[in-house]
Amino acid sequence: MIYDFAIVGAGMAGASLAAELAPAGTVLILEAEDFPGYHATGRSAAFWSETYGGPSVQPLTSASHGFLAEPPAAFSKRPFLDPSGALHIADQSGYARLDRLAAEFAASDVTLEHASPAALVALCPGLRSGWDRAIWEPSCADIDVGGLHQAYLRAAQAHGAQLRCSAPATAIEPRKGCWRVFAGKEWVEAAVIINAAGAWADRVAAMAGARKMGVAPYRRTVIQLRTDPAAPENLPLVIDAAGKFYFKSEGAGRIWLSPHDETPAKPGDAAPEEIDIAYAIDRFEKAVDWKVLAVEKKWAGLRSFAGDRLPVYGFDPEAPGFFWCAGQGGFGIQTAPAGAMLCRSLLIGDAKPALLAGVEADRYSPGRFA
Repeated sequence: MIYDFAIVGAGMAGASLAAELAPAGTVLILEAEDFPGYHATGRSAAFWSETYGGPSVQPLTSASHGFLAEPPAAFSKRPFLDPSGALHIADQSGYARLDRLAAEFAASDVTLEHASPAALVALCPGLRSGWDRAIWEPSCADIDVGGLHQAYLRAAQAHGAQLRCSAPATAIEPRKGCWRVFAGKEWVEAAVIINAAGAWADRVAAMAGARKMGVAPYRRTVIQLRTDPAAPENLPLVIDAAGKFYFKSEGAGRIWLSPHDETPAKPGDAAPEEIDIAYAIDRFEKAVDWKVLAVEKKWAGLRSFAGDRLPVYGFDPEAPGFFWCAGQGGFGIQTAPAGAMLCRSLLIGDAKPALLAGVEADRYSPGRFA
């Protein structure tokens, strides 16, 4: 059998695109791990923010909101977003970055409000003296990442897509107008190969004889804390404008905290390092007067970026039938609906959905690196 589409990678990128493509053709999803979403998708900090990723990513994020907030009834019986808001805070070292944030989105439809001193105290009690400026982003929300990922996989399989786990692609070669992929212990054939391999995207391209796009993985650390006083249940996402940390409530008085690290890494099973955990706690305690009682969990995931920090969506300009869906960095979850719809329109050749009216496909094309 020759599949219409073989997708390498069953994380959020591969799963969402499979769900979009399955009604239009035969789809095979090849996942290297024993279960989907093991590396990046399963280790996400799980928030939706229109400012995250910058102005060039924002159209994809904003276009995804409607689907995430009110998904089609056949796809999910409940929304994937839980509104929380985001508070971008700054001490003197971050004033310029805070001003830049406001300027970057001034011409967009993203709502950003300067927070008063009283609002700062109400939104983040315990903030230390010196953290006296902030911007409030009311549209920010938590994402049910696991629920969204599983819903995409269910939708894909309901339309006939096949998922094969423990099937790493170890060889890819063109053959008589299609592609052959050796995955697991057998060769499979497909008219189109879709590279949704995340941190392994450039390796997959090299196997197929396509040019690498410079998609590089970086390690991001997250820890779960118990503090005194306990974190407020209604605590928003709190982001240091200078990019040194962010934290959010995880319920039951717990906090998820990251030092906002971006350490170059090799594709693989990322693990947190003690120095990054120490940085995170030190920065956190300098920002709030909450005492850290315990580090209850710690983990790290890989976030993969192209050189210009934008996703890579589209057919490879030098390898016919080889399609890129990679480089989504840390914003791949929040942009998944729009990214998958955009890739579907590029693959099938049909018109973009109306909700993608503000999304410029050429901005994300692999051809921009030619």
